[in-house]
Amino acid sequence: MELVLSLAIGVLMASGVWLLLRPRTFQVVIGLSLISYAVNLFIFAMGRLRINAPPILGSGVDVHPGQYTDPVPQALVLTAIVIGFAMTALFLVVLLAARGFTGTDHVDGKEN
Repeated sequence: MELVLSLAIGVLMASGVWLLLRPRTFQVVIGLSLISYAVNLFIFAMGRLRINAPPILGSGVDVHPGQYTDPVPQALVLTAIVIGFAMTALFLVVLLAARGFTGTDHVDGKEN
């Protein structure tokens, strides 16, 4: 399972970097989104998941912190997803405005 997760993160990151280097602004926006998805998946995977365990600890139970899921990466990823959607919407509005001003969707503003 770790291999599949590592490959998924690598493919998302490589695809995002490849799209980020393209000359069209829409491809750049999609590349940034793929990179953010790869980083979110990486952070989420680093938080460890505990399978078949109750989410709440009982009182008087000896707790070993290494056996439980860390909630901080989950909260960070959830926040990053919301911010990522907002930034994508902002990028698309800027993309449409730039296309209206220049008449092209190239990153440098002129058709080659």
